[in-house]
Amino acid sequence: MSELSRRARRLGRRTDRSDWVDRAAGLGLIAYGLVHLVVGWLAVQLAFGDRSGPASPSGAIEELARQPLGGAIVWATAVGMYLLVVWQLIEAAFGHRWAGNRRWQRVLSLCRAIVYGVLGTSALKIALGSDAQDGDRTTEGLTARLMDLPLGQALVAAVGAVIIGIGVASVRKAFTDTFLDTFDRRGTRGTTGTAYTWLGRAGHTAKGLALGVVGALFGWAALTHEPDRSGGLDQALRKVLEQPFGPALLTALGLGIFCFGCYCFAWARHLDR
Repeated sequence: MSELSRRARRLGRRTDRSDWVDRAAGLGLIAYGLVHLVVGWLAVQLAFGDRSGPASPSGAIEELARQPLGGAIVWATAVGMYLLVVWQLIEAAFGHRWAGNRRWQRVLSLCRAIVYGVLGTSALKIALGSDAQDGDRTTEGLTARLMDLPLGQALVAAVGAVIIGIGVASVRKAFTDTFLDTFDRRGTRGTTGTAYTWLGRAGHTAKGLALGVVGALFGWAALTHEPDRSGGLDQALRKVLEQPFGPALLTALGLGIFCFGCYCFAWARHLDR
């Protein structure tokens, strides 16, 4: 490694640990948590028969837009998501703060940056007047374009497998409590630490299961060569609702996603520096 590369890496790591990056990450995590709170609430409403709007991140952002000062909240959400993008890109480029220079952690940071960027763009579009339903149509359109490529079905199946893998990793975090690695000591001790731990467990489990359903939908779309069978979180939750004991299962998932939102608030407060 050249001296210039070593200096760039040292500068990147100092930047990752700087106060302004911590503040930006904290603000972004608050916005991320708020989106999940609303998604959880929409999922519970869906379980009880309200099927008027999509129970998805874009649907949650559109719901926020309808509230008093909704426009300002949605703009703040968009900014928060893009702040998370910057944070994760720094970690992808210069090494993960809590896990050193492990390549797989850097790849995960890049994947998170993409997810946060998509959410930020959804918030920006909704702030500018787009419809939340556009997200599901975009998913179907992207799946259809992938299907048209050489080995398109295999590519769609691979996307589904990656999403399922992310879901499995989320559930694994819930059972191993590794999500606490990113908390400072005050966030892991005493009664408060116990509460945060259970919020993280419930949240990561629910989110992992929901992602597993999303990935399965992509796999089914690849198997049947029908792009409209793929979908985002809203379609996955509606698929859960169609199963035996669907309302109860969806209510549990919704409450778990709500817990994930609360966990994000705790993470923002106790981000390990």
